[in-house]
Amino acid sequence: MIYKQVKRMKKIDKSKKFLIIGLGLLGGCYSMALKKKGYYVSAITKEQDDIDYAIQKGIIDQGSTEVDIALIENADIIVFALYPHTFVEWIKNYGHLIKEGTILTDVTGIKGCIVYEIQSMLKPGVEFIAAHPMAGREVSGVRNSDDAIFNDANYIVVPTDKNTFGAIELCKELGEILGFARISVLNPEKHDEMIAFLSQLTHCIAVSLMCSNDNPGLVFYTGDSFRDLTRIANINDDMWSELFLSNREALLKEMEKYRNTFDHLYECVKNNDREEMRSMMRISTERRAEFNKRYQNL
Repeated sequence: MIYKQVKRMKKIDKSKKFLIIGLGLLGGCYSMALKKKGYYVSAITKEQDDIDYAIQKGIIDQGSTEVDIALIENADIIVFALYPHTFVEWIKNYGHLIKEGTILTDVTGIKGCIVYEIQSMLKPGVEFIAAHPMAGREVSGVRNSDDAIFNDANYIVVPTDKNTFGAIELCKELGEILGFARISVLNPEKHDEMIAFLSQLTHCIAVSLMCSNDNPGLVFYTGDSFRDLTRIANINDDMWSELFLSNREALLKEMEKYRNTFDHLYECVKNNDREEMRSMMRISTERRAEFNKRYQNL
């Protein structure tokens, strides 16, 4: 369901302190947006250079490359901007350091394989409400962070039966504070089904297209269609391979449906079946027009 932004009692006042764990692209974007709104933001990340850069640019107030107990205990809201398996391992090793009353959220691109496990590991009084910012860039690292990527983007809150109403509302409010245009709510299973098609399959197509032809002269002849289709082929292989395999069943279902449709189009070309080809193109045009209409009316 789509969440309409309405006036309500605020849960995230300026006294709330944020801790970002993982100061990469999205961690940096979150920090940047929160600092602009006047919140106190600290960070824990691997590289001291990233901490130094973020402090110098006013993206965070303080940071550490160590698991700093003081930063953890000082935080009211912790945002995990880590790979899925790293997030799980962090909670296993350090979750006991988080104080009662802290709300945890995340930016990970898959949910079913981590949300229930993490919720089961947390001590009483600590709550994890998952979220997925549907925004990104083809580059990584805090130096490429720009919170403007949130301005026309979708933000998905992903609750389970273990989440309280208050935590869900807080997570929605965080999406508003960060500047997302649309906020929706999906359970973990539905989220992973949707992401398999909308995000993972599209990356699979872009990767396959780039891998199908190694002609170095393409750059001299290409038009916008090739550039548009392959923009996301500039891909973080470490992260995306984990996302694909962690959502394997849902992704394989979408790949199979796509392969069948592509094979059907292949047969149309092979058999000179222009009418069926045109029929597919009309369906494509109609669905894209309806997509555009719905998008503009959101």
